[in-house]
Amino acid sequence: MGKRIVQVFYGPGKGKTSAAVGQCIRAASLGQSVIIIQFLKGKDAEEFNFLERLEPDIKLFRFEKSEESYDLLLPSQQKEEKQNILNGFNFAKKVIDTGECDVLVLDEVLGLLDIGLIEVSYIIKLIELRDDYTRLVLTGRNLPEELREYVNIISKLDLEKDDMK
Repeated sequence: MGKRIVQVFYGPGKGKTSAAVGQCIRAASLGQSVIIIQFLKGKDAEEFNFLERLEPDIKLFRFEKSEESYDLLLPSQQKEEKQNILNGFNFAKKVIDTGECDVLVLDEVLGLLDIGLIEVSYIIKLIELRDDYTRLVLTGRNLPEELREYVNIISKLDLEKDDMK
């Protein structure tokens, strides 16, 4: 395998996860193994349940147990869910460390920074675990300045209009 590529889709606009999924479909069509780990979306992120139909080419993991997204939970529920989310992050480290896939998408992992569940240094250590994977894709609303030097491709999605609200 070649040198790693770290790619980020971030911003206030819609479509970050869809863009990341597009990378996954492209990679799977080339015979690459793909894993997606979703964070902060709850167990019932219906819009991406169709991805389960793409297994085994694209494997989807959600470690959260609650049906609701993290930000809608009561503080007592968030405490329990926090451990599930951290288990997902630790699984991501294992996937990278073992070279288990060619493309790893950590959907909404940057959101973990926004709510204080992890620190930027955790993501930097994750990126630095290996340098021989094909692609690591991160998504979220905000991209901390400290991460930029570790990222090869940065795409910002802005919302210009949404009259569907």
